[in-house]
Amino acid sequence: MEETLIYNYSGTSSLVRKDALEGLFLAKYSEIHKNTDAPCFFWGNVRQPFILARCLITLSNIVKSSFNLSPFQVALLKDPIVTAGNQRLRFEGFSHCAGVYARVDILPAGLEGEFLENGTTNVDFNQPMITALGSIRPNEKIMLSVGKKEVGLYKEEDKVIERKVPLPAKWIKGLGTVQVYLSESEKRHTFNKIQTQQLFRGMPKGVVKSDYYLIVRGNKPIFSPVKSADTVCIGGLHRLRLLEPLLPYIDSMQVFSHSNMQSTTWQLYMGPIRFCFSLSRECWRGFSGEGAVLENLISEVSDEWIDALDKYAYANQSFNPDMLALEENLSFSKTDTITGRLAAMGLLGYDLDDHEFFYRRLPFKLSRIIGLNPRIKNADKLIENGKVEILNNNKARKEARVEGTGVHHTVIIEEEKERCTCEWFSKYQGERGPCKHVLAVKKLIKTGETFSI
Repeated sequence: MEETLIYNYSGTSSLVRKDALEGLFLAKYSEIHKNTDAPCFFWGNVRQPFILARCLITLSNIVKSSFNLSPFQVALLKDPIVTAGNQRLRFEGFSHCAGVYARVDILPAGLEGEFLENGTTNVDFNQPMITALGSIRPNEKIMLSVGKKEVGLYKEEDKVIERKVPLPAKWIKGLGTVQVYLSESEKRHTFNKIQTQQLFRGMPKGVVKSDYYLIVRGNKPIFSPVKSADTVCIGGLHRLRLLEPLLPYIDSMQVFSHSNMQSTTWQLYMGPIRFCFSLSRECWRGFSGEGAVLENLISEVSDEWIDALDKYAYANQSFNPDMLALEENLSFSKTDTITGRLAAMGLLGYDLDDHEFFYRRLPFKLSRIIGLNPRIKNADKLIENGKVEILNNNKARKEARVEGTGVHHTVIIEEEKERCTCEWFSKYQGERGPCKHVLAVKKLIKTGETFSI
């Protein structure tokens, strides 16, 4: 049995069995009780209601926009996810095509009220709410309530209540992917208000079908159709116009890009309010279909561990995998796997400024997430039907033959690189997650292995 060296405050050390540490962790967090009966999560004043109103109207416009769906498909989707926790309020949403993600964060300095409980709800901002937000004047006092079943806006003697609605399954898939992309993004630029407005004034007109690149010449940022060194690639540049109504109110803007350019994120700062805006690689690619969480769905993880880590995140209202591993003497690789699983279930969002995940209370099960990912389901079928043959399985190189329709595909996995001879891999080269053949090989190799932190 593996043992871990633990140093005590006295300076002495002792060896502790790893299963004992795991048992202590599971016992500690499995006993946490979630207050699921609290009717209200937050009640209080917003210190900058006019700015918040502009942000929420912009968020609603993003949710109503689509860059590749029909009007019928647009009518099927809903509005913001609202989370109260860690002394913050967060409003999140996707465009109907799920290729644009946006979040409004109201930081502690922007709120004056009471957080009665941590929780999340999903409401539909109808026209009365949009009208009420649009009528808010600078320095006007408003109150906001966020509860289990509704969100309320109160100004003078008027009030608007929006009731809870079902959360679209497509949004759950998108939430998992976009948070993984955010956690893998790096800050590339910081622009002041004047630089940001100059940048947007130089944006090309109409629908932009080709890639554009963000470059800085001297002190001036510009969008260019020509790629050069150290640029940020942006697909579907015209989607950034959704941010234009907020530009008069910002203090600054920061630009983040994914390590493999699979997304760009534009974060606007307005005092104690932030607006986070992420674009998928191209207009027609929604975050829900990118497959960023598929790798984390390969290993089998017990319900006991999922429950304990879920309650850990609930108790702390944040989730830093590295800190968790260090504080609880857990494996870095396995905490990364758990992070991906919780993100895939919609339970974790990512805060770029805090460099850590935050917690959402969404009643979503992992089994449904797997059902929503056809590549995982198809990989399971390949294994069940005996169509995967492992030819070589050592640390440096793994090779397998996978039976397809009238053809056999070869899968090779070497260190951090993987290849497959199928059309999916040839087309995307792994940019949209692994193909079903690679998933099947990885899952078969892990068969029989147990998840142990």
